[in-house]
Formats: sequence, C-alpha cells, structure tokens
Amino acid sequence: MSPLLKALIQKLTGDIAVAKANIQVYQDHPAGIGEHPDLVAAIESQVALIAAADEKIQVINKYF
Repeated sequence: MSPLLKALIQKLTGDIAVAKANIQVYQDHPAGIGEHPDLVAAIESQVALIAAADEKIQVINKYF
C-alpha cells in the first residue's frame, strides 16, 4: 500500500478516535455541553462521522 493511502488511513483512524472521545464526553458530562442541548443528535452526528470514516477505510483496504 502506498504511503499516501497509509496516511489517509491514519487520518481516518484519528477522526474515529476524536468522534469516540466526543461521544464519551457527551455521555460522562452531559450538563457541561451547553452548546448541544440535543445530546442524542450530537451523538448521532459523531456516529455518522465514525461510520463514514470506517467505510472509507474498508474501501481502501478492499480495493488497494
């Protein structure tokens, strides 16, 4: 696999880690997240980011 694709996978893996951390904060400290009154929607947006990044990683691994 090329260094560029490896770098992209690392970037996407990092994106997943950030989204997971955000979800953990939403779960552990919901009162401290003032700009997100709808926590379910905020968590859903992070899950969507994880799903998109994971799908991209799967495509890279399958086709390259």
